[in-house]
Amino acid sequence: MDATAQQGHDAQTMRPARPRPLSLAETARLAHAPAPARSADVTGVSLDSRQLRAGDLYAALPGARAHGAQFAADAARAGAVAVLTDARGAELLDRAGVELPVVVSPDPRRAVGAIAARVYDSRPEDGTAPTLFAVTGTNGKTTTTYFTNSLLRALGHRTGLIGTIEILAGEEPIPSRLTTPEAPHVHALLALMRERGITAASMEVSSHALQFHRVDGVRFDVAGFTNLTQDHLDLHGSMEEYFAVKARLFTRERTRRAVVVVQDEHDVWAARMAAHAREQLGAEAVDTVALDGTVSGELADWTVTAPARHGIGHSFELRHRDGRTLRVSTGLPGDFNVANAALAVLMVLASGADPAEVQRVLDASDPLTTDVPGRMQLIGAEPIAVVDFAHNPDALRRALEAVDPPRGRLVVVFGATGERDRTKRPIMGEVAARHADVVVVTDDDPHDEDPARIRDEVAAGARAARAAGARAREVVVVEPRAAAIRAAVAMAGPSDAVLVAGRGHETVQEVRGVDHPLDDREELRAALAEAQQGRWEDR
Repeated sequence: MDATAQQGHDAQTMRPARPRPLSLAETARLAHAPAPARSADVTGVSLDSRQLRAGDLYAALPGARAHGAQFAADAARAGAVAVLTDARGAELLDRAGVELPVVVSPDPRRAVGAIAARVYDSRPEDGTAPTLFAVTGTNGKTTTTYFTNSLLRALGHRTGLIGTIEILAGEEPIPSRLTTPEAPHVHALLALMRERGITAASMEVSSHALQFHRVDGVRFDVAGFTNLTQDHLDLHGSMEEYFAVKARLFTRERTRRAVVVVQDEHDVWAARMAAHAREQLGAEAVDTVALDGTVSGELADWTVTAPARHGIGHSFELRHRDGRTLRVSTGLPGDFNVANAALAVLMVLASGADPAEVQRVLDASDPLTTDVPGRMQLIGAEPIAVVDFAHNPDALRRALEAVDPPRGRLVVVFGATGERDRTKRPIMGEVAARHADVVVVTDDDPHDEDPARIRDEVAAGARAARAAGARAREVVVVEPRAAAIRAAVAMAGPSDAVLVAGRGHETVQEVRGVDHPLDDREELRAALAEAQQGRWEDR
């Protein structure tokens, strides 16, 4: 499922009130499939027989553990009017005697987005659809979407959000389980936003979303690229393939304009993405922003200049090559949040916002100092205690650099997710040892993998780096995770810093198919309170 239920709603049950019925013949045409002999009107699309409504097309897709066609009888009882499936699914339906019209497509997953877009009329060209922003990249997607929405609200928009932490199609937040929901839910949510008068919306678009066709049928107004570093190689196999999947967003089919962040002169992936976007969209439709002055002029339409500490955050200027300048600030710590803030501002400008009005609201309401749950979230001050979602080597390095105390030790608590890219585990251990004084290795989400093996692989990288002269003076393994957080706080003094990394906003930990309540923020607050009480009792 794509979202947990809250107050009777989730991403799969939220739909527009006025779908546009689609004939079965037209459904088959969009699926590049022969039309069934029987006719019916499709008024919705569902990939989950448990969430299906009367009038729906049931998309019975092959899955990792079962084929969706095995649940078609349940879909029929729930009121499905037809089934979209592949040749294997058609065999299963025939064997089970399911008496529904069947659309047999060579690639039904690819067809779902186009069908859902038509049924829900999610992105009409009549000017009523919200201005739609997409953010992709390895790190920074969530924060950039929050920054973008905060700036848009300051400009007077009613905003929506589809992302890792929550989905907003109005005032009611819905916790999210996938960075990008499945295509039927994306299109239903976009149509619902339009019905509710939302004028602008931001969406995180993961590589999984592009690979599995979750945003097929969606054309964004502006797409932004944050960065590309090692992650998800269990799915993509190589960085080259990872890049190629991300690049699918920057085509005329999927976006009108693009903004690409270039970290520095060595950022090969950003340079390639900018070149790809310019070839696909036209040079006039692509803006680049360089984070320092080392980037060549042809790759730097805008440049971040005059960065300065501003509390725990930064102020800086965005300077265009033609001399135009915007003054920007964010109260969130870390150089990477300068990049996220710059990208958000330039995406809003690329959508057609008036630069003078953008500057006015940047000065008046500080919209880029906004809470982002689990992203550099400050929990305590003595010691500095921060929870962050950093779960790959580059994000962990940046988070450690951001919270490193000027006159104290840095303690980090982290692990690695099970059944994901194993190659990054020792790399993350090495990164932690190079940038922290005390490394506490623990569990993340083991899933069905042996937690001890995951911890050992992470710790091995940290210990090897320490033996080679890295900064860490201590590498320890502590489980369960709550105990590791308490141990880290117990090691820290008032001038130190504790970073709990990897899970961010997440509130459950999956171990062998069972979800256990676990919120790093609450565990860290409790550990800090316990340590504070202990200090009072020692006086």
